[in-house]
Parts: sequence; structure tokens; C-alpha cells
Amino acid sequence: MNRREAISQVSWILGGTIIGSSLFLEFGCSSSPAQKPVFFDQKTVDLLNEIGETILPKTSTPGAKEAQVGLFMDIMVNDCYTKEHQLIFQDGIKSLEAEIKAKSGKSFLDSTAQERTDLLIKLDAEQKAYTETKTPEDPPHYFRMMKELTLLGFFTSEIGSTKALRYVETPGSFDGDVPYKKGDRAWANA
Repeated sequence: MNRREAISQVSWILGGTIIGSSLFLEFGCSSSPAQKPVFFDQKTVDLLNEIGETILPKTSTPGAKEAQVGLFMDIMVNDCYTKEHQLIFQDGIKSLEAEIKAKSGKSFLDSTAQERTDLLIKLDAEQKAYTETKTPEDPPHYFRMMKELTLLGFFTSEIGSTKALRYVETPGSFDGDVPYKKGDRAWANA
């Protein structure tokens, strides 16, 4: 029984006393609620999805876009980042767009997969060099923030933890000596 059926039956048992139950069922129990960005606009979330997909593309497993990492980043930047880090992230998006326009004459979304990959490889090398020399007081590099949120958003999503990682819904006892064969996927933390 799904949630919609359960609420409908409870409403029937109570003699229909749940006010607006049909409206509640129609909007409150939809199988895939429409999520809207809270910090960025939809165009920026689409851009973040494409950045995430370039970092973790779809292969034999789903990619970052299918896990909606853009919306995840939107929520994390809004809810968990300081104003300073929010500004770094926003300026980083502008910087990323300016850099690809200077190189290809196109926006990130209009660029080819190879142009996107080339830019992100360059930014990744840049953030690694920056991270190695920065002091604890220095702010983080924006691309490191994007990459970390992409990985966190993907591997903690249902798609990432069930399709890209090995997942056991109800694990048994702890076994600290599970044989590993080359090519096995990592285990999801459930």
C-alpha cells in the first residue's frame, strides 16, 4: 500500500473528516514532487547539472544529472554555506562561464562535451595547485566546492547509492573481511 492509498483509507475510516483530503492527496502525495530551486534560478541549476554530468557522466550507471545534483547544490549552498562561501560559489559560476566563453565563444551549456571536459580538467588542476598552497584562512576554490558537492550529491542520492554502489537494503551482520575483486563497486552506507 502506498501513502496515497493509506491516507485515502484513513480518511474513509474517519468518515471523510480530513478537511481537503482530496486536495491534500492530489498535491501532497504526488509520486514525484516538483522541486524548485531556492537559491539559484532554474538556468543556473541546469548549468550545475551539466557541470556535474561532466564530472560524473552517464556510463553503464546513471550520471550526476539523473541524480539532480544541481538541485542538491542549490539546497546545500542555500542551507549550509556561509554568505562568504555563497559568494565564492556564485562568482565561481560566473568565472567558469567567462572562461569557457573566452576560449570557445560559447556558454558552458552550448559547448561540446570535449570543450566542457577540457575546461573542467584545467579548473581541477588549478584548484589542486591552489589547495596545496593555501593557508587555513584562505577561502576554498570554487571548483573544489562544485566537485565536492557533485560527488556528495550523487553518492548520497538514491540513484548513486543503489545504481553506482553496491547496495543492500537490509544488511545482515558485520563482515569486515569481504573479498574484493578488481572492478567491484564500492559499498553504499545504508
